[in-house]
Amino acid sequence: MHLLVRETRGLDEAEDAVDLGQSRADLVFLSFSDSDLGALAAAWRAEGHAAPSLRLANLARLRHPMSVDLYVEQVIAGASCVVIRLLGGLDYWRYGAEEIAHAGRANGIPLALLPGDGRDDARLAELSTVAGETLARLDVFFAAGGPENMRRALELMAHLAGLAPDHGLAAEPLPMHGVHFLDMPETPGRPLAVIVFYRAYLLAADLAPIESLARALDRENLNVRALYVASLKDRDTGDFVASILRDWSPQIVLNATAFSARLDDAPSPLEAAGAPILQVVFAGSSREAWQDSPRGLSQSDHAMQVVLPELDGRLLTTAISFKAEESEVAGLEFARVAHQPSAEGIAAAARSASLWARLATSPRAERKLALVLSDYPGAAGQAAHAVGLDAIASTVEILRLLKGEGFDVGGTLPDSKQLVAELCDADPTPFLSLADYRRLFATLDADARAKIVAAWGWPGDDPSLRDGHFTLRFARHGRLVAAIQPDRGNALDRKVSYHDPDLPPRHAFAALYLWLRETMGIHAMIHLGTHGTLEWLPGKAMALSSSCLPAALLGGLPVIYPFIVNNPGRRLQRSAGSAP
Repeated sequence: MHLLVRETRGLDEAEDAVDLGQSRADLVFLSFSDSDLGALAAAWRAEGHAAPSLRLANLARLRHPMSVDLYVEQVIAGASCVVIRLLGGLDYWRYGAEEIAHAGRANGIPLALLPGDGRDDARLAELSTVAGETLARLDVFFAAGGPENMRRALELMAHLAGLAPDHGLAAEPLPMHGVHFLDMPETPGRPLAVIVFYRAYLLAADLAPIESLARALDRENLNVRALYVASLKDRDTGDFVASILRDWSPQIVLNATAFSARLDDAPSPLEAAGAPILQVVFAGSSREAWQDSPRGLSQSDHAMQVVLPELDGRLLTTAISFKAEESEVAGLEFARVAHQPSAEGIAAAARSASLWARLATSPRAERKLALVLSDYPGAAGQAAHAVGLDAIASTVEILRLLKGEGFDVGGTLPDSKQLVAELCDADPTPFLSLADYRRLFATLDADARAKIVAAWGWPGDDPSLRDGHFTLRFARHGRLVAAIQPDRGNALDRKVSYHDPDLPPRHAFAALYLWLRETMGIHAMIHLGTHGTLEWLPGKAMALSSSCLPAALLGGLPVIYPFIVNNPGRRLQRSAGSAP
């Protein structure tokens, strides 16, 4: 789908002063990074600490000067050691850093201010009260990350607080890339799916969405393996991923990293398997924000997890996780923000992966295909109309190409005249009984069903019904079914309804897709024409939910959508699971 979303912000919006309500503790750690905070919380909890006590806070909640002053008075002034990790350097939190440094010197508190981006900042070292060698050790612990390094960082902080000896342990860095072993047996003969995710999730012990996705893929009868990477643009990491994918030869790759993965115009390492690459989204927003948004994703998520990956040829699925606070960790007075799995999104991504894998593993001669031509409301007599494209002649050529590649499209190929007779001039014929439609319709998301019924009444009222069956002009050629997309709404008011983002399709429209998907059992669908109405149906612009009608009707089915390369508007069309 593509919808224009306008948002407004008030002129008086600003950060409010907040009271975090924390009590004093021996150790305090502050960072802008949820990953830092989550990893340290997980390490502290794993040790079963009662002492030394620990407080954690996200610096994003301490932007207002009054918030800083209150936190210094209530928490910092009573601490025995304070560590602050500043992403972006001193200028991102200058007031807070200077006030805490003043309090540290006034109260004799060991204070370490660490750069969070790997770049030395002499100003942070000058504000710190911890010696340079110890400061460097702490920096390496947090830069390396992971549960064991966080445990060692806590030990060093406790030593600085005068509460424990220093065992002199160094950091144990996790390799920048590697195989993440899943506790999941493989079944011989099943297709293989490979998940690629960020090393940062491993370091932060924030793997719940990855583990949930792996289990869902297993339920879809796929074997599952996983790789972690720091960045796919790192040459050594890219070579590692490409080599592993060539060796493993998966039928599907699910990628959970953002940005483009290309380096110096070379192919993406994800392409090494020659398999479809599905993009899964770790949304940076809350589930509530996604649920209420017609756009679905924030601007940053849209840019980094949709647009740039699509330039690499990745196929967007949906959001499989959202940021959310977990239950407060007992004794910490802190609830970490982590990626919470979305059961709905994970099920949709896993289903899409299984259908793409089914397509890849089915012999070409056995693949069932559907070719759906759009029917733009132009002048009368222009069924299957497309600006700049002869859709009927293109269908003839597509059938010829498919036959040449070993697909079953019948013995004698039709010419344009025959296709016009079959798809435009013939009498509509039955394709799905009302009883079967009711059964299939009941499997759709309840909200999706309610939208259709609210707009068009019950299925028995649809004007395309004849003798208890939905009717349509369509043609069978071998294992391929060709049809012109039914009217989305009222045939007498097509131009108005065609682009209406709020109008659900009538039952005959839904019946076609359910019939092709469930009754005919097609492996893939080709949408051909100026554009169809599927992508204009009610729902989000990106990261569709199960109640968004494009996703509800396709059910993860692979869709191929040819378009004219010199028409940029076609590039903006997007339906759930489509590949241009």
